[in-house]
Amino acid sequence: MTMKTQASFLGRYIVADPEICHGKPTFRGTRIMVWQVLDMLARGLAWETIVAECHNSITKDAIAEAVKLSGEAFLKHADEFALTPMPA
Repeated sequence: MTMKTQASFLGRYIVADPEICHGKPTFRGTRIMVWQVLDMLARGLAWETIVAECHNSITKDAIAEAVKLSGEAFLKHADEFALTPMPA
């Protein structure tokens, strides 16, 4: 008997389900990966544009949750991103 792995709810709008997108965090009920939306934000797209490009499958509240969770993750792991100082 094979045991099915459960989805992990990372927030109200974000889930990591091993059966969807190889377990990468997605917006609940979609196959839109969180990193894709964060990349759109990094490129300067307006939240309204992102919602429209995602065919209204996500909301501004879902985007806000992604930003909040990514900020928390960055703070928790900031030392892993530290660069070695370059001599002046």
